[in-house]
Amino acid sequence: MPNTYVSAAEAMIRKEGGRATDSRVRILALLLAEDQAITHREIETRMSGQQLDRVTLYRVLQWLADRGLIHKISSDDHVWRFHVNHAAYAHQHAHFKCTNCAKVVCLEDLTSGRQSGRLLTLPAGYRFQTIELTIKGLCAKCV
Repeated sequence: MPNTYVSAAEAMIRKEGGRATDSRVRILALLLAEDQAITHREIETRMSGQQLDRVTLYRVLQWLADRGLIHKISSDDHVWRFHVNHAAYAHQHAHFKCTNCAKVVCLEDLTSGRQSGRLLTLPAGYRFQTIELTIKGLCAKCV
C-alpha cells in the first residue's frame, strides 16, 4: 500500500476527530486506493494475512460510514459495497452497476436528484435526506 494512501487515511480519520487505529487506517487506505466500490469479502481478501477478523472489519466499515468517510452502496444482489467519500462528491451521486460482472462505480459527474443545482421537488411536508440512484448496464469491459 503506497504511503500516500496511508497518510491520507490517517489525516481523514483525525480530521473527523477519531483515533487513527491501525485497522481504521489500513481499511480506509485500501478504499482510497480503489477506483470502484468493493464488497466486504473483497476487502477481506485484499487484507488477507494482515491479522484482521471479520467483526473488526465490519465495525471499522460501520465507523467509517457513520462519520461520512465512506459510503455503503446497496444492491439488488443483497451485497453491500463500500467506496471512499472524496470531498468533491460526498455521496450525493449516482452509481453504475454492471449487470454482467457486478462492478459498481461512482458517477461523480451525475449528481443524484439534482436539476439546475437544486433537489427535485418533494410533496409538502416531506424532507430530503438521501437519494439512491443506480444505473444498470454493461461496463466498458463487458460490452
